[in-house]
Amino acid sequence: DKPYVEGANQAVQEMYAAEARKESRGAHAHENYPDRDDVNWMKHTLTYLDKPYVEDAKVSIKYRGVIDQPLDKEMHHVPPAKRVY
Repeated sequence: DKPYVEGANQAVQEMYAAEARKESRGAHAHENYPDRDDVNWMKHTLTYLDKPYVEDAKVSIKYRGVIDQPLDKEMHHVPPAKRVY
């Protein structure tokens, strides 16, 4: 059995997703794309492995839109904004 599998699978998928994203957002800073790009990248990145073990697998990437409005009247809308410190 391979006890490291889950951590390794997650790490590889995260690296592929970060490399595919052509912007910097939050903790994911991309030297070639230093700015945030809400027009093209306001979406969730979903990654999948086609086999159980990352060393044998191919990573595929899909995207899903972000729900940017509250789902009920109890919460107010908080517009996206660049993090500044």
